[in-house]
Amino acid sequence: MLIRKTFGLDIKPSEITPRTIFDNRREFMRSAGMLGLGAIAGSVVGTPAAEASSSLSFSKSAVHTLDALGEEALTDPEAATSYNNFYEFGTGKDDPVVNARNFEPLPWTVAIDGEVANPGTYDLEDLIKPHMLEERVYRFRCVEAWSMVVPWVGVPLGEIIKRLEPTSNAKYVAFETLFDPERMPGQKRRVIPWPYVEGLRMDEAMNDLTLLTLGMYGDRLPNQNGAPVRLVVPWKYGFKSIKSIVRISFTEEQPPCTWNISNKREYGFYSNVNPEVDHPRWSQARERRIGGGLFTERIPTLKFNGYEEQVAGMYSDMDLKKYY
Repeated sequence: MLIRKTFGLDIKPSEITPRTIFDNRREFMRSAGMLGLGAIAGSVVGTPAAEASSSLSFSKSAVHTLDALGEEALTDPEAATSYNNFYEFGTGKDDPVVNARNFEPLPWTVAIDGEVANPGTYDLEDLIKPHMLEERVYRFRCVEAWSMVVPWVGVPLGEIIKRLEPTSNAKYVAFETLFDPERMPGQKRRVIPWPYVEGLRMDEAMNDLTLLTLGMYGDRLPNQNGAPVRLVVPWKYGFKSIKSIVRISFTEEQPPCTWNISNKREYGFYSNVNPEVDHPRWSQARERRIGGGLFTERIPTLKFNGYEEQVAGMYSDMDLKKYY
């Protein structure tokens, strides 16, 4: 895992790193040793973010290389931003990139409520400041057995939680996606219960790997990838990383989760990546990196998606076949 700290030095649009450099990111970073995260009005591929209607901007970042990933190559940005699960914009993998094109994600607010000392409705730029942002390269595993390696830009969720000061009664953190069928046309069909909801146990939410994310590949999140703010929980299957978040609630009881509500047999609350626990309709023992086509070689799935050292202790007393 690469962790890149950022500094509060805003960049002018004219200073944004050219797209050609991002497309050759590994070679560029080895030769130049830096990457700018600019205040960008557009997204990586296809769907433009809103024009500069928010003061929130990315910042210059520290020198780093991608050597922390070893031989793992980054997934091609076009593949990672055009093959998506985002039912709010359609159930097909290529529906979101088309149907989210005109979605305007800024300005944006997030409601905070429940067992917390500082509830309220926060502008996104008040909740997450530019100087807090980091870039982290994570493996990301979807339940359908495809995976990718993505550089995300965000802030550890635990840092936000500390500022909000949950009470001692807060055992879980619940999340809710925007419900607006006019802006998210997939919600006009009742394919799953709306709005989309997810949840984490408090220790999972506070784990340093859990990222409240604003961008990927150095740009703001594309609309189809959950603009303007989403969760990234890299040791869990992708549907736990809820997109376009409008509410964060602190609860004493385990919160409902959309796929667990829809099909409890197939989707458990925890949904940790586990090659030893098959999905009822397919094996989870192997996976395929997206972007390489149907004949891409399948590789072994790693327990907790390769983050066992950082997260296994949270589940040491649990039967992970029962609490799947």
